[in-house]
Amino acid sequence: MAKASALKSSARRPLAKKLIDLHRIDGGEEIGAPLALRIDQTLTQDATGTLAMLSLEAMHLDRVKTEVSVQYVDHNLLQVDNLNAEDHIFLESACRRFGIWYSRPGNGISHVVHMERFGQPEKSLLGSDSHTPAAGSLGMLAIGAGGLDVALAMAGEPYMTETPAIFGVELIGALPLWVSAKDVILEMLRRHGVAGGVGKIIEYYGSGLAGLTAMDRHVIANMGAELGATTSVFPSDEATRTFMAARGREAQWRALAADEGCEYDVHDSVNLSTLEPLIALPSSPGNVIPVAEVEGREIAQAYIGSSANPGWRDFAICAEMVRGRTIPPTVSFDVNPTSREVLQMLLDDRRLAALLGAGARIHQTGCNGCIGMGQAPAIGRNSLRTTPRNFPGRSGTKEDSVFLCSPETATASALAGCIADPRKIGIPYPELVEPAPRSELSLIEPPPPPAQAKRVVLVKSANIHSLPDFDPLPDKVELEILLKMGDNVSTDEILPAGARVLPFRSNLQRISDFAFEPIDPDYSRHARALGAKLVHAVIGGENYGQGSSREHAAAAPRYLGLRMVIAKSFARIHRQNLINYGILPLLFANNDTYDRLQIGDKLNCKNLRSKLTSGDSIVFTSGKEDVETVHHCTPDEIAVIIDGGVIGHRRRLGPMHETSERRSA
Repeated sequence: MAKASALKSSARRPLAKKLIDLHRIDGGEEIGAPLALRIDQTLTQDATGTLAMLSLEAMHLDRVKTEVSVQYVDHNLLQVDNLNAEDHIFLESACRRFGIWYSRPGNGISHVVHMERFGQPEKSLLGSDSHTPAAGSLGMLAIGAGGLDVALAMAGEPYMTETPAIFGVELIGALPLWVSAKDVILEMLRRHGVAGGVGKIIEYYGSGLAGLTAMDRHVIANMGAELGATTSVFPSDEATRTFMAARGREAQWRALAADEGCEYDVHDSVNLSTLEPLIALPSSPGNVIPVAEVEGREIAQAYIGSSANPGWRDFAICAEMVRGRTIPPTVSFDVNPTSREVLQMLLDDRRLAALLGAGARIHQTGCNGCIGMGQAPAIGRNSLRTTPRNFPGRSGTKEDSVFLCSPETATASALAGCIADPRKIGIPYPELVEPAPRSELSLIEPPPPPAQAKRVVLVKSANIHSLPDFDPLPDKVELEILLKMGDNVSTDEILPAGARVLPFRSNLQRISDFAFEPIDPDYSRHARALGAKLVHAVIGGENYGQGSSREHAAAAPRYLGLRMVIAKSFARIHRQNLINYGILPLLFANNDTYDRLQIGDKLNCKNLRSKLTSGDSIVFTSGKEDVETVHHCTPDEIAVIIDGGVIGHRRRLGPMHETSERRSA
């Protein structure tokens, strides 16, 4: 199990520290110290990219300053009315205007397409999706963030974070038959839970890497986000070279590895040879047990695909398992191809035909049911999925029962009609030889030259609203507590995804109607009822804001008057999103206070601004007792909060001052 290293640092360095050093603009090496990183590449997807593009508009940016920025359309693909189609048109026009590559609907999920086309060892990547760390599989420093932070990176500013601890994980041995990369990351979640990686970069090394392809590593790095990790990192070795060479990009490959004998702040070791098929029970990726313990439970759906299992192999093994067999009519066998390249490979080797022949339902390339955008399960029926998350209601069904597992376990269970251990269903283990991919970069639109881009006009439908002006933080506040929540509240619960909500992602006024709906359907009505005051607070427990990077979970409540969240601890990305929208993230100085505060209590504070800038402790008065809080905000973060958020802060300082201030953190 994990243990703190008792050894002092030496000249021998982990790979993660080398990558940080390559991109460090400012900041120290001490864990928790402010850190400013240069960003080489950015990734946005359509559920978060619309706000990022509107932010670029609000910043009056002329052209992005990164080496590569790519906008993917992979989340909001269902076109049941005009809204998603019009947002796609807006995004395409924004890409041409600001100098960004545009990946059209149908190209595939951002993480796998970026790995296929743009990922390079040694580069830094900031993405407005929490699973951006999947690119760590190529030896990249890849971090998920909110859309505003990504917009700032596109504008040439550094990404501000805290220096993470480095969590070294040695992999030894080799995976047994019917055990795959998904079981490796589920084992990590079984050991360490959904907060085990908070404040850490997880770095994998060891002899066990020899049996893991680049896309196997993608599976593990992708779901490092479910551990709460800042990112995950793998060395760039022959597996990386093979992946890039197959796509005509070997010239961009370089070898990267940790120094032999380097030391880690935290350490663990996984013997791959001892692993067995694992499964995460509803409704958390951390509820992991062996598949053998839940065998025989009836299922109604088995779902293959998503950014967590996106490679050709993850579909090919399923195709061989079902070849010549038929899925029972009681099970919906949903297959979600993850990229145009993967789909073409499955067509070329006729494995797509094997899936179709067995009764699979083939869906379009994209995120789809992973975010509740179709394929929602029936109430009271079990759904096995190869997706990265099973938070309550994320599937699109409020009372869902979603399990997370490997493609092998999902397919074995689909054939059996119940949860089944793939080692026990009597199918010989298939031999797989991956065909050569047929890469088609032409389907990703390159940005036009600067002179042409300046003439592009953003195409906005009636549903696309520019960002509102948020007022600065008042110096005197009286806030009513509108919600009190428990531990591990996810951004899916703060602002749901799905086909009903996400079409309004470019309309902050409308999407705010859904804020906190899974927790309290009347939240937005109560917030609006505060009238002219329109200020309030909410209370959370541990790991508040885990999960998706969607900044709507901060922006929508802010639009309704949320000015402060007091919690026991925050998930990294959501905390930063709160700050970016001028919401004060506070921690209880004494967690016992959490038990005594209730909905409807009033919190008062005078001279709030000066208290923020003069110290870490802020005391609020209430009718019951004084409530002491701490904020741990840097001077730059305090300045952003006081100015009402990043956009207001930039407008106040002007373009020449913002970059220098952020770089001096």
